[in-house]
Amino acid sequence: MTEAIIPNGCPSGEVAENGYFKKGCNPLAQTGRSKLQNQRASLNQQIIKQMRMRAGAENLLKATSNNKVRDMVLLELSYVNANLQRLMEQLEGLNSSVEVYQNVQGSVSIPLIPLGLKETKDVDFTVPFKDFILEHYSEDGASYQDEIDDLMDLRKACRTPSRNDAGVELLSNYFSQLSLLESRFFSPNRQMGIFFTWYDSFTGVPVCQQNMSLEKASVLFNIGALYTQIGTRSDRQTRAGLEEAITAFQRASGVLHHLKETFTHTPSYDMSPAMLSMLIKMMLAQAQECLFEKLALPGIRNEFFSLIRMAQEAAKVGEVYDQVHQSMIQMPIKDNVPFFWSTMAQVKTQHYRSLAHYFISTALLDHQINPSDDEDKQEKALSQLYDAMPDGHSPLDILRQKDERRRIGKAHLKRAIIGQEEALRIQGLCRHLRKLDMLNDILQASHKRSLSKFEQYDKEDEFTDYMDAPDIISKTELKAEMEVPASIKVKVKDIFHRLGPLSVFSAKQRWTAPRTVRLKVEDRDLGFTLKGDAPVQIQSLDPLCYAAADGLKEGDYLVAVGDTDCKWMGVSDVMKLLKDVDEEGIDIKVVSVMDSSSQPMPAKSATYSGGLPKTYSMICLAFDDDDKNPKGRKVTKKTSFLSWGVKNKHKSASTLSLPTADYSGALPIHKPCPTFPSSYNDSALY
Repeated sequence: MTEAIIPNGCPSGEVAENGYFKKGCNPLAQTGRSKLQNQRASLNQQIIKQMRMRAGAENLLKATSNNKVRDMVLLELSYVNANLQRLMEQLEGLNSSVEVYQNVQGSVSIPLIPLGLKETKDVDFTVPFKDFILEHYSEDGASYQDEIDDLMDLRKACRTPSRNDAGVELLSNYFSQLSLLESRFFSPNRQMGIFFTWYDSFTGVPVCQQNMSLEKASVLFNIGALYTQIGTRSDRQTRAGLEEAITAFQRASGVLHHLKETFTHTPSYDMSPAMLSMLIKMMLAQAQECLFEKLALPGIRNEFFSLIRMAQEAAKVGEVYDQVHQSMIQMPIKDNVPFFWSTMAQVKTQHYRSLAHYFISTALLDHQINPSDDEDKQEKALSQLYDAMPDGHSPLDILRQKDERRRIGKAHLKRAIIGQEEALRIQGLCRHLRKLDMLNDILQASHKRSLSKFEQYDKEDEFTDYMDAPDIISKTELKAEMEVPASIKVKVKDIFHRLGPLSVFSAKQRWTAPRTVRLKVEDRDLGFTLKGDAPVQIQSLDPLCYAAADGLKEGDYLVAVGDTDCKWMGVSDVMKLLKDVDEEGIDIKVVSVMDSSSQPMPAKSATYSGGLPKTYSMICLAFDDDDKNPKGRKVTKKTSFLSWGVKNKHKSASTLSLPTADYSGALPIHKPCPTFPSSYNDSALY
């Protein structure tokens, strides 16, 4: 499907100025995929609204003893639960709407499954960043308004990435910027008051956290999801399209694996280790399927060795899809994976296994050994096909005996027909699968082809009870492998470059406010030397020089000479500024690093999750007058399960805050925590 644009006069793929959008983003693109994503965002908002109502009703139910009120609340709860169930079914339907992601240009391929992008809410960095720049960096935060606007524009653009390499590059650039932002602004000793809210792509449950790790993990998930959508929309009727799909799915699995290994204890179910493991298997299975299609694209020759090879390749595809299905039916994944996904995995398992048996039957029934054939080579190929030879026969006996060869070939053909009928039966169990006409046509054509071949070799006077064909050993020459794309490790220009080198001017380090020191030349000597890269440091300071008397200290960082900022200047550049100092001297600005050992312990980032049981804290959304001033309460300190990620290893005290700008004020900390709808059981996520 093409990235059609509504008539607005705005070309896609440029900087967001004068009606243009950032490269890799166009929020006005009216494609089937963008419409689905808009529906997902709308459903997420409706889900959180219903969950707030459910939380308030449950709190009221626990607080009141009036029977009439309790009856009214119970009735309201039944309506809310019904609405939540309906919304969940609609969200599952969106995850099952794979047809809009497929390539529609004469495609005759089995549909593939993409991942939907995680939705988020807008974040305003303006006030927190300005305050932090003023307080921590001792600079005017208003002078960095352009940088803050660029950051907010970049984040907003990442909500609507285009389904191509430019969209991946956009997300990757923002992901790389997040690491720089974390070092610049997110100190382990204080909270910024910025809440990142992301919605689970499977359940719609929101998670809100101050921790930057949630933002980084969610963007990484969306990079993987975008790769799956690129792979799904590739034209699999061409070699170039298949190679694009293979690369995309292998990169998607690599990104998801990187997410799983890098970010632990993620407060969102779609990024839990169990779910990510299943998604990785599914992406690799789809890559393996595309590898099989690549081998079959030129056509499969009706030749013994070619058929044997393709049979084992098809068996490999069936094997990996069976592993995917087994992962999907395990708890707690089973309750959250769309039924469409698990049935599709079953259908493909049966289809490709049946295809393998059909190829073997064709090899045995259509080809008899001739004196000119290489018996040793055929014997070796047949011996590697089974764990144990049928009925204890040797491979050479099967090849030479026409009746035995025919009997085993028909047994394989029988298994092919049974498997294809099972695939059609399973397809009929899912209403979303029944809508995929292309899938039904492919399954029906395979079934008819097998039946036609069976009738060709069937004899009316043959009453033999056919043997059960043995399983085929899977084997592949081209195995799908995870590939971590280089795009997630790209180097980007720091948006807040003007603050100075990150190795010195970071949130972790503290220093004094810039001090103005007057420099005067005495006997052509400034009284000190400079060392280091940008920014340069004062060393070998003469304690009797004019600058030392004016407050210059050994080890100070030189940040400005006169009106020239020199945070990024090396020794040679700074010396050029100082060499022409006259008798009146010149003012320089320096900062001194402070000891950080006396800094207070950090406060824990508040996290909101929409009711996943026994795992995350739930904000109570019903308020009373006493809840608005919780200053007198004591909060018991506990180890935070929610402070997660690679770099965050500190313990902290809990604070609570609403995950939306629609509400304000302090949150009640004594309210009971409601749970999510009863369809979500208490199985542990980790």
